[in-house]
Amino acid sequence: QVQLVESGGGLVQPGGSLRLSCAGSGIIFSINSMAWYRRAPGQQRELVASITSGGTTNYADSVKGRFTISRDNAKNTVYLQMNSLKPEDTAVYYCNAEIFSRGTWNAYWGQGTQVTVSS
Repeated sequence: QVQLVESGGGLVQPGGSLRLSCAGSGIIFSINSMAWYRRAPGQQRELVASITSGGTTNYADSVKGRFTISRDNAKNTVYLQMNSLKPEDTAVYYCNAEIFSRGTWNAYWGQGTQVTVSS
């Protein structure tokens, strides 16, 4: 059973920083792209950042210059460093990964971690 487990969310003041982690576990032979999404209250889920297996990154315009996505392939882990946080960054953050396990590729999701930016 493949699982993605997120950590690192919490409450932070505007201008502060947080680092999210998402680790894959189970029988994993390969991981293609990895990404972070978020869903704010009353909003649709949106892509925050993604990274390919080769390290190519993509960011939503709203987080460019403030957030950095990275990955450690040896640990099956993706990170999201969030700096200069704003109240509008408040949301539940989900990681997503395309994983090859037991002969097939599937998209997996983490359970979500709450990020609250408030003074």
